[in-house]
This record gives sequence, C-alpha cells and structure tokens, in this order.
Amino acid sequence: MARHLSDSQKQTIAKHLALMHKVVIFSHQSPDGDAVGSSLALMHILQNAGKQAVVVLPDALPSYYAYLEGFESIVYYSTDKEKAELEIVAADHFCFLDFNHLDRMGTSLSAFVQANMKPSWMIDHHQQPTDISEVLFSDVTFTSTSEMVYHFVIQNNWGSCINLPAMNAMYTGIVTDTASFRFPVVTAETHKIVAEMMERGLKHAPIHQAIYDTQTENRLRLTGYALSEKLVVNHANHYAYIALSEEELLRFQHQPGDTEGLVNQALSMQGIQIAAFFRQTSDLTAVKCSFRSKGDWDVNVFARSHWNGGGHRNAAGGKLVGSLEEAIHLFNELMQ
Repeated sequence: MARHLSDSQKQTIAKHLALMHKVVIFSHQSPDGDAVGSSLALMHILQNAGKQAVVVLPDALPSYYAYLEGFESIVYYSTDKEKAELEIVAADHFCFLDFNHLDRMGTSLSAFVQANMKPSWMIDHHQQPTDISEVLFSDVTFTSTSEMVYHFVIQNNWGSCINLPAMNAMYTGIVTDTASFRFPVVTAETHKIVAEMMERGLKHAPIHQAIYDTQTENRLRLTGYALSEKLVVNHANHYAYIALSEEELLRFQHQPGDTEGLVNQALSMQGIQIAAFFRQTSDLTAVKCSFRSKGDWDVNVFARSHWNGGGHRNAAGGKLVGSLEEAIHLFNELMQ
C-alpha cells in the first residue's frame, strides 16, 4: 500500500488511457456518498479527457444526492439490467471504486463483469484488497476513495480535467466518509485538498444542506422511532444497537438512505464503545449490518470474522443470512 502511484503504475495508466475509448465505472451495493462521489468525479474527469464514461451501480442511491451533476445518467443494474449489461459489453476498460472484492457488487453483477472482464483500475481505501486489476491503488490511510481519486488524477498530471462537477462529487465523498471531518483518518492534507477545491470554485455549504438538511418527514419520523423505541443499550458492556424489521421500514415508507447515520447516533452516547445497526432485507432472508466503534475496537475484524463483511477499523458492515432475531442473538452473544 502506498499514498503514491509507482512509476510502473503510471506507465500502465498512460497505456490504458491511450487505448481507452469507453470505460464503465463501478461501485458497491447500497452505494453511499463516497461511492457516488468518487464514481461521478472520475466520470467527469475522464469525459473531460475525451473518453466515454458511464457509471453502473448495483442498486439505487438515496435521492438527496440528486444535486450531483451526472446523477441522472447513472445506470442501476437492479432496475435496468439490460442497459447495464450493454454498457459493460461495449466498454474497453473498467474502473472499480470504493470496494476491493467484486462480490461487493452482488452475485449477478459480479458474475457478469467477470465474464466480460476488461483492463481495469481499482481505487479503494478498505483493508485486504484482491489483486484483480492491472492498476491497484489501495491505501487504508486515506479518508475516502474520493480523496484517492484526487491524488490519482494529480499524480497522473490530469489536474486540468478536474472541473466543478468533479469537485462537488469528490467533496461529497470526503465529507460523508469522514462524517464531516470528525474521524482520526482526516489529515492536514485532506483539508488542503478541500481548500484547493474551494479556491477553484467549490461551494461547500449547499452540499452540506443537500445531504444533511433536506430530509423527508418519513425519514425524520423513522429516525425518531428508531431512537425512542428501538435503541437497546448495554451499559455494562459498553455497546448499543438498533434493529429494524421490514415491517417497520415499510411503516415509514423507507427509501434508500433513510437509515443512514442511525448507527452513529447510537455510538455517540457517552460510555458506548461499539454500536450496531441491523436491517432486515425486503425478502426476509437476511439482515444487513453496520458497525461503528471508538478507539481500538476493530469492527473490521469483527465484521470479517462473524458477519461476512469488512471495512475499516472503526466502521464496517456485513450481512447475515437468517432472521433479525438470529442476528440480534448472535451480536449479544459475541458482545458478552
């Protein structure tokens, strides 16, 4: 892992760019701000470099990211499989952003991509990457994949291709993956990048307003219900969790992104060292899990060992095949 691309990597990137006509950019299931931010940023940059570029995501994004230019052009495999597969077949290069195992795209999309594999780049800041791309830019010390895209572009001397839509997208990824710059991984370099983008015209306040101050009534009511009725706290063992069933989600007309941040709310309590959020899938066959921790509590290892997932030391996720009750029982058992 390195914060700088090697000379051989830069040479490979230059060769790819010279041969590149059409690239498909992928990110992970249940895409978040960094997934869409890094993907749309690289899309704009490559388009400014004269390439055709399209973003294909496994499933839908929260609607509050619709302020991002290019949002409407994203192809979702879950709802437009035929178009997504046509784009994949037509491409001559792939870019994988904000994930490092193809299965993070879901079984069907992952299989189709592997069957139609092209020369590729992988840019990601999660632990234990798979070596499936000709160019692997992997470093867990970065705040976000969006920040890595900035470094990737600057180190390859494409700075002139960074326009305002790309900066808005990168800032979105940085601010959401750092929880507004509060995590220890944030460095002076991160703030310098943001400052440079602001000097070039980035307006940060409207982005914050779009993400954090544009909530639906249903989302607010769901948040209130989750915190008042579903929050479970174990003070003795310093953990807390929230679990929501599909029936409860439907009661509040749940939309993608509506439960974003609930796990951080649970972690924010005084004396709590680890928090979890469990959400039943719509088909009732599995439970999606999010984990957050403070200090040295490594939820990446926890998620990898017990929840078929992974992530970062203090923020990770996973999925358990089974019922919501089984997931809660396992979590409580592991926390004793």
